[in-house]
Amino acid sequence: MSWLKVLFPLTALALLSTLFLLSRVIDPGEAIPFAEKEIQERLRDQQITAPFFTGSTAQGDELTFYADVLTTPEGKIGANKAENIRVTIKTAQGATYRLQSGEAEIDLTSNSAQLTNDVVIMTSNGYRLTSDFMTSGLSSLDIESPGRVYGTAPEGTLEAGSMTLSQTENGGATQLFFTNRVKLIYKPKPLIE
Repeated sequence: MSWLKVLFPLTALALLSTLFLLSRVIDPGEAIPFAEKEIQERLRDQQITAPFFTGSTAQGDELTFYADVLTTPEGKIGANKAENIRVTIKTAQGATYRLQSGEAEIDLTSNSAQLTNDVVIMTSNGYRLTSDFMTSGLSSLDIESPGRVYGTAPEGTLEAGSMTLSQTENGGATQLFFTNRVKLIYKPKPLIE
């Protein structure tokens, strides 16, 4: 049994020495997994990876923001660009809205964000709508799609030329308003026997 006290440390020492004796030299230029263009962009722009923000509006709505990357292009103060964003808004009245977008340009001076690249909005009352472009307020629930929106509604499928989601001025319930050639294909729910 006492010979194990000598054998185990010697075996560990032999294994550890093979890491150094048999290792190969790695060229630092080959080890970095970034292209030269990516390195230059990271050096030029300020960047935050996986930013997370949570807060509330003056009306008491809770806001949660996630993104894969947040950059300040060319050092512009008050302007940010985000990739793959996910936003959750829980209103004081109990409704929930989820937004996701491939890209967003956030302008703090105008208190707004422009969402592009497969923008999707989902509501707790059963709407799931897609648009190419939406704008959103940063400090209030004010979302607008000036162009076409399409998707599913509790009653069936829906398509419209534009959409607005806003809260009444007194902080009451939110309103989802569709305009410009609204088309709803009604799909009745099956009757339960």
